[in-house]
Amino acid sequence: MTTLRAALLLAAAVALTGCSSDDAPGSAGPTAADCSSAPTVSDAGELHDALAGAGPGDVIVLADGEYRGSFTAAAAGNRADPVTLCGSRAARLVGASVDEGYTLHLDGASYWRVQGFTVSGGQKGVVLDDASHNVLRDLRVSGTGDEAVHLRAGSSDNLVAGNEVRDTGRHQPEYGEGIYVGSAQSNWCDVSECEPDRSDDNRIVGNDVRGTTAEAVDVKEGTTGGELRENVLGGGSGEVDSVVELKGNDWQVRGNDIATVGVDAVQVHVILDGWGQDNRITDNSFTLARPGYAVHLVGDAERAGNVVGCGQPVTPPGTGELSNVDCR
Repeated sequence: MTTLRAALLLAAAVALTGCSSDDAPGSAGPTAADCSSAPTVSDAGELHDALAGAGPGDVIVLADGEYRGSFTAAAAGNRADPVTLCGSRAARLVGASVDEGYTLHLDGASYWRVQGFTVSGGQKGVVLDDASHNVLRDLRVSGTGDEAVHLRAGSSDNLVAGNEVRDTGRHQPEYGEGIYVGSAQSNWCDVSECEPDRSDDNRIVGNDVRGTTAEAVDVKEGTTGGELRENVLGGGSGEVDSVVELKGNDWQVRGNDIATVGVDAVQVHVILDGWGQDNRITDNSFTLARPGYAVHLVGDAERAGNVVGCGQPVTPPGTGELSNVDCR
């Protein structure tokens, strides 16, 4: 790991030690006491029951061990009393198959704090549907059939912070994104009544996402006002063209360390009128594996108000260019 990558991860860890400043807007995070108390569940059956019976202010602490199956949270907390689900990395939620199912599904479950444990397997690892004001913090998500973390169906104002994502795409490599926000237009009739999937104002902060078969982060058309900040990102195989793919509006992409494995670092696309515009890509560092662009504004994205900041280093020297448009 480069010195810069180590510094970014250390800074993110320090920032996330306190749970208030980086939590989702208008919400409180779990305190250390919440997750250091005695475990409240120790097997899959107890976890199913605890999720089904959860309510505002409840704290579900996972004992170390394996919890095999698919787990759904559908109850909501509230701003003053979120629901907390937490455990150590030795508490492992394991999906039964990489071919189907979600290992952990927040389905309409807003104001949850999900923290500390391991999620593996399942076609998808952690999925949020119509689930807002949640915090996903310090999880390890790996070994998924498709993407690791997916925020969709109007899931907004969530914070995805300090997580580690690895080894996605075991079922379909082309769908093995690390963190996926929103839905492609082709899926809007399935997830958002044929309207744009407005999974807005989500923050992706201080994560370490590498070893993905598709993009490390994929931001879809229909999303607005998100932030991708201070992450260490490296992914993408021959299945994709970039480490970060950006098709939403008004996203801030800043302070990230992005390394390619033979593709562009960031691509911005306009695949639908009115989307892929007014994004700002600033203060990042790029490591390119081959000659190319660190930030590639593709086609109409060149004329859609997207800004590429100057002074973003591209290494090794002479490998590639910062962008196909002038920086400013």
